[in-house]
Amino acid sequence: MSQTLNVHVRVNDAETGQPTPVRIRFGGPNGEYLPPLGRSAAFPVGRNEDVGGHVYLNQKRYAYIDGTCEVALPSGLPLEIEICKGPGYLPVQETTVLGEGQLTLRYSMRRWTDEKWDRLTAADSRCHFLTPHSARLDAAAEGLHLVNLLATVQDYPSPDGHMYRVTPNITAFSGQSEAIEGVYVNTFNVHAALGRLGLLHCHRAVYPLTAGHIDETDDWSLADWADQCHRKKGLVVWCDAYRPESGLPGGEALVNAILGKIDVIEIDAHDRPSSFLPLWYRLLNVGVQLPIVGGSGKDSNRVAIGGVRTLTLAESSRTYRDWINAVRHGQTVVTNAPFVQLSVAGRPFVSGIARETDAPLRVLAEAASVVPFERLEVIANGTVAASTKPTVRKLPIADVWTATLDAELPLPDGGWVAARCWGTTKSDLYPHIPVFAHTSPFFVLNAGRTTRAPEAVAALRREIEAVQHWIETEGRFSNPRRKEQLLSNCAAALGRL
Repeated sequence: MSQTLNVHVRVNDAETGQPTPVRIRFGGPNGEYLPPLGRSAAFPVGRNEDVGGHVYLNQKRYAYIDGTCEVALPSGLPLEIEICKGPGYLPVQETTVLGEGQLTLRYSMRRWTDEKWDRLTAADSRCHFLTPHSARLDAAAEGLHLVNLLATVQDYPSPDGHMYRVTPNITAFSGQSEAIEGVYVNTFNVHAALGRLGLLHCHRAVYPLTAGHIDETDDWSLADWADQCHRKKGLVVWCDAYRPESGLPGGEALVNAILGKIDVIEIDAHDRPSSFLPLWYRLLNVGVQLPIVGGSGKDSNRVAIGGVRTLTLAESSRTYRDWINAVRHGQTVVTNAPFVQLSVAGRPFVSGIARETDAPLRVLAEAASVVPFERLEVIANGTVAASTKPTVRKLPIADVWTATLDAELPLPDGGWVAARCWGTTKSDLYPHIPVFAHTSPFFVLNAGRTTRAPEAVAALRREIEAVQHWIETEGRFSNPRRKEQLLSNCAAALGRL
């Protein structure tokens, strides 16, 4: 006869023997979720609804724990246990049956990565609505070193009948300092029609946080936010690029990217109506040197923090300033599971080189993952220049898919080069999009020559002209000089194409 027992669970890091934060699920004999004590079996999954501490993935509910918990479990019945700690650790999946009077369960999480991959810093460029404490726990459980928690304006319908405009986490703003270990609170600045920016590493918040909504004018632009962010030693991230909810296609964010006012563009973990890569490649193909950064964009319990993440090389430390500098210089990889790097002349994470020769350029791309992928590719000026399939390396603790691609690239007119890997498998860890990883590009300048793809130039000109039209016909400006400045920026961007 089964009885319910309060079982003490401990999950250790195999290297240290100490408890380590993880994402964990206890499944009952009928597949039901059995939460740790103090957690709810049912929790909301809407935007800004009790975000953090638990997550709903693959139609399953999980809890984040610090490595220990108690949970009420039935004895004598099969229980499904799932434990994860990000793509650098082997997941634990097992069926167990508690013996009569058994009050403990013990597990270990093991790394599969070697020194090459262990020296990378993993960070999430953007999440919202978690408390800093929840962000720290969730991040550690998903194998992240750093998290950017961005305060954003949210309308809150109160039971008293009023709609209040609130900004969760603005009082926790920390800028360049930690709000709590590994968590940095900055701002997410939104214009209703012109685009969205994440402003990171600012020594003070950049206000206003919104513009262009029904009760606001369009006097404040993305360029104003970007310029203030840079004066405050911050990093400007183009978020939600080319999403319908962000307003005009490209919008003023595109204008600012061409003018060099935006540092990086973000790939996040949410579904997209259209593919991101062709739109980004189009910018690169006209000479806009725009690296990528990866963030979950987590704003509900339907997305795992770090579901898409940024990898940078940790030379000697993993400080926030180191990470910001690496991102600013385009020394990044965006991934939802695989580890990838691209080396030139034996140097990984190169952002650009100038040459006085037309000789082929030799590059080395490498990838490794415990989640199967199908191709590793080197991309030159938007097309696949070299490609290979992975091989499966059987280690004592796991099967690891690895690939190496040593390629010589003829780049007589220079351009850009990047590495990517992809597959059709949807990871159990991050199920929203198939497995992928992509490096930021490095740019090759051959004897000062540059090339621009005519079709890309034409498409971008149309988008900037649409922004000009919106400014002239729909923009609501109380200060005519603000309108003139926006139009001047558009003209300047067109002049660079």
